[in-house]
Amino acid sequence: MDDHLELLEQLRAGLPDEALITDPDVTASYAHDMASFCEAGAPAVVVLPRTVEQVQHIMRTATDLRVPVVPQGARTGLSGGANASDGCIVLSLVKMDRILEISPVDRIAVVEPGVVNAVLSRAVAEHGLYYPPDPSSWEQCTIGGNIGTASGGLCCVKYGVTAEYVLGLDVVLADGRLMRTGRRTAKGVAGYDLTRLFVGSEGSLGIVVRAVLALKPSPPQQLVLAAEFPSAAAACEAVCEIMARGHVPSLLELMDRTTVQAVNKLGHMGLPESTEALLLAAFDTPDPAADLAAVGELCTAAGATQVVPAEDAAESEMLLQARRMSLPAMETIKSATMIDDVCVPRSKLGAMLDGTAAIAARYGLTIGVCAHAGDGNTHPVVCFDAADEDESRRARESFDEIMALGLELGGTITGEHGVGVLKKEWLARELGPVGLEMQRAVKQTFDPLGILNPGKLF
Repeated sequence: MDDHLELLEQLRAGLPDEALITDPDVTASYAHDMASFCEAGAPAVVVLPRTVEQVQHIMRTATDLRVPVVPQGARTGLSGGANASDGCIVLSLVKMDRILEISPVDRIAVVEPGVVNAVLSRAVAEHGLYYPPDPSSWEQCTIGGNIGTASGGLCCVKYGVTAEYVLGLDVVLADGRLMRTGRRTAKGVAGYDLTRLFVGSEGSLGIVVRAVLALKPSPPQQLVLAAEFPSAAAACEAVCEIMARGHVPSLLELMDRTTVQAVNKLGHMGLPESTEALLLAAFDTPDPAADLAAVGELCTAAGATQVVPAEDAAESEMLLQARRMSLPAMETIKSATMIDDVCVPRSKLGAMLDGTAAIAARYGLTIGVCAHAGDGNTHPVVCFDAADEDESRRARESFDEIMALGLELGGTITGEHGVGVLKKEWLARELGPVGLEMQRAVKQTFDPLGILNPGKLF
């Protein structure tokens, strides 16, 4: 029997017809995520299971026939981590989208991987609870994808990233066995922390089919402050002072001049186009106005030319909307973008922004930077014309130089977007030969046949 027909026959033995997509025109739409410069192959089939048992059947079939499996969520990723390989099974988990439990007493939620981040956030809010990780794509991205890439978001400066909220997982292994990791208790240190190992593993070790997530009580409504600076260096000095003085903002975000101008053009936001850097700070404390006043003084001392605290929730939301619009606005500048994700120590944030500006000038490109400044996590956005071969080359080279700069400053090549295809060679540089050897050994233990998301990470 033809290998492709045998694959489909075995899959159909344990899946309903509607769970399989074989039309090449449709399967092609599942071939890649949102990253540029990342190769993608043609899937043999796309499967959309609804149960754990169906996922187990898919993995047993893949193991039996030695067929690679590429797990996917909403495909909002920016590193090619969800890109298909030729002849693979694309395992889309978007149909496993149930919130199974919300417990106000235990402060946990138990969810399937296809639950959309914003849907979960709204559901737990009805119980007076809060799920903090909030990637910019929170209206589309799924919890499974967030776990796969250890996603962050705007509020992580105070509340931390996805890894801090994953207490336990149900994982289908490469051979179809079901493994449970972690716990649903407030404490637990039994054995190796396999839960944390899977967070950020980009589907290379197993298929997450259920997650126990920690929740927090809903905080008070936050208020936001906007501070305009004459240079990125001055804004970064303010960030360092805010953190050094012990303030705990719920958000501390930075947009450079290029980004501010793009946001104004797209959204008619009325932001000050004369600014070289715009800093947004927020507090969700019992007295946010007092905290904003203290931070405003630090901004002024660092050289801010204007400091404007929001008076109410509506003004705060308008300022946050401007920040959330940053990436879509940058995408209007040229036909293509490469969105970097380099995280450096906060003390090196100014050097990272100045270095990125120098790279942009050297390559003759528009590179705008928005940043989770409180975390030192920068997102330089390289804009280029995809039809211009020389400009595309310069874009890729500038992207690599930005990552090299981040490592030189003691940082990491990715704070929240993952490695995927885009940054494989850079992961090796960051880890070093011994670290890379140990990571490959872990992969070999969980996936001895190498069928889980092959070609990603390393």
